[in-house]
Amino acid sequence: MSATGTPSPARARTLTGQERLLGRDEIIVSKTDLAGRITYANRVFQRISGYSEAELLGAPHSLVRHPDMPRGVFQLLWDTIEAGEEIFAYVINRAKNGDHYWVLAHVTPTLDAHGQTVGYHSNRRAPAPGAVAAVWPIYRELCALEQRIPERKEAMARSRAHLAEVLASKGLDVQRLAFVLQGTQ
Repeated sequence: MSATGTPSPARARTLTGQERLLGRDEIIVSKTDLAGRITYANRVFQRISGYSEAELLGAPHSLVRHPDMPRGVFQLLWDTIEAGEEIFAYVINRAKNGDHYWVLAHVTPTLDAHGQTVGYHSNRRAPAPGAVAAVWPIYRELCALEQRIPERKEAMARSRAHLAEVLASKGLDVQRLAFVLQGTQ
């Protein structure tokens, strides 16, 4: 992909290169079970993803995973929420027709009355102006690293470690990066 998030030519077969924009006041909301299967999808999610509620419910949330999104970032996300913590991260998703859309995702565990995790809740909003341009070079670098390593788990682990190194060199972690780019810190 280019710095603006346009899909790379190698991915163009399944992607349109067209970006869908989330309105500044819109929030995508979804809930999943512990395995990541969608149990709730609001109308904004349905509209921007191009999937109907019937297509989304019961489907794995990875249905909207964009092929140019680093797997190491998803590993970090899952490790964080499975540990009972919240996470903020920039994510590029793929709509049903191959369009793409960027979001700032806030994902949290959903707890029952006994404090046990029973699923996950995600609110996603439009990234602040300039956030994608700042994040995209890092994500491209992570994807390139992942493609050079044939074993998937090793590729994700090395990608995640490299992300931590890149952010540490800037005095950040993924949470702080999200806050800085959104202009909240």
